[in-house]
Formats: sequence, structure tokens, C-alpha cells
Amino acid sequence: MKIGFTQIITGGMSLDDCLALCKDAGYEAMELSFTEGGALDINMSDSDIKNVAKKCADANVEIASVIGGYRDSGSMLSLNPEDRKKRAKSIIRILEIGNLLGTDGMLLHPGQLGPAGTYTEVWRAFVDELKKLAPIAESYKVAICVENVWNKFLLSPKEMREFIDEVGSQWVCAYLDTANMMAYGYPEHWVRELGSRIKKVHFKDFKRSSHSFVNLLDGDTDWALLMKEFRTVGYDSYVIHEVGGDRNAQIDLAERMRKIISM
Repeated sequence: MKIGFTQIITGGMSLDDCLALCKDAGYEAMELSFTEGGALDINMSDSDIKNVAKKCADANVEIASVIGGYRDSGSMLSLNPEDRKKRAKSIIRILEIGNLLGTDGMLLHPGQLGPAGTYTEVWRAFVDELKKLAPIAESYKVAICVENVWNKFLLSPKEMREFIDEVGSQWVCAYLDTANMMAYGYPEHWVRELGSRIKKVHFKDFKRSSHSFVNLLDGDTDWALLMKEFRTVGYDSYVIHEVGGDRNAQIDLAERMRKIISM
């Protein structure tokens, strides 16, 4: 496995500074974030995006995945077709960027579940949208990786497995966050249930007694067991942490990640 971090937690740090951090801390990969007006802009030209890829390659940093979207990005969990259309527009653009970068997956945060309609109606609408997007993902050779997030949707590993299987495409997979279920479940259950459906992984940790996210190795995650489960299902790709902190904290996090993957 190769360790890295996501630009979600870098507070707008420039690409050059992120690559310098990779060198100093020993990170092997990054998850790049493209937003409107961000350190990497979703509207940048193809040549500029390819230059981002070249900078990463020259620094020996692999691009693990890509995330992002437009400011008005809608939601895949809305029953309003226009909201889903907006989110689809962001997804298609990030797939295009991922292809230009040469990465094989994008993170999809579906949006927040609201009170309108029924859970089943939202499920069906989201599945239908992903079925339409899957051929586009295939054309770009970038998988859409749905993350388990705190959005009141896909709350169990059984649900996530059934959801992905209903979409029925190898280009729609799971992006497993190791802590986002820990208030009500166990990450090892998710690994066992999802198996090869897991395309990407975020590392976080969680302390149940304080109901809070904490630094890696400071929470309730049974990391030795979790690493065993990842190896059992054949996951040997990137592990990307999503833990905030200053530069020194990020260097320490790299060491913590090396300890975890050696378990």
C-alpha cells in the first residue's frame, strides 16, 4: 500500500507546497481537489491540468484520486432532477480531469439526504443517475467511487453493497472512509461486506467515548484487524488520510500511517 493525503485538509495550500510536504514527510501519493477558485481550479485548461500531472510525476508523487465540483453542485440525494443534473455536471467534469491526470478514480460525496419523499425514492433516483454516468466513467477510465459519509444515507455495509451491485458497473465502486461509520458500526464489517467493491480508502480515526474524530492511532480503530481485513479482500492500493493539522502534524501523520500499514 502507498500512503498519501487529500487536499481537502490542506487549507488551500499550493500544489508546490503540497509536493514539498510529500517529499519531507515521505508521502507517496495525493488526492487532488479541483474547485472553483481553489488552489486547483476546476475550470483550468487541459494543458494546465496536464502540467499538474507532470509536476506530480516529476516529484515522484502519484495521483491517487481526484475530487471536487462547481460551487453550485446540487445533490444526488435530491428528488429534484435539476439538483441531480447539477451534481452530474460536476461529476462529469471531475471524470474528465481525472482522465487528463491519469488517475483511475474520483471521490463522490453524494450530498445530504433531506426529509422529502422516501428513502427508497432517493435510492432509485441516485441509482438511475449512476447508471447513466457509468458509461461516461468508463469512457474516461476513471471510476466513480461513492464514499460513506455523514449524510443519513447508505448507513450500513449491507446497504452500500446492495447499492453498488444494483448500479451494476465496475466503474461505480466504494470509497471507504474508515471512521465515518464508527459512531454506529465497525470498519472491519464494511471491508468484509464490500470486498473487491472497495476502490479507494480514506484513513481517519474516531473516539466513541467523546463522539469525535481524533488523530490516527488515538481512537478506537482496531488497525491491526482492519489491515488484516484489507489484505484478506485483496486491497493493496492507496490509503489517503483525511486528518487536519499543520505541517509538523502532517509529517507525524505520515509516520503514523507507515506504522498502520506495517501491521
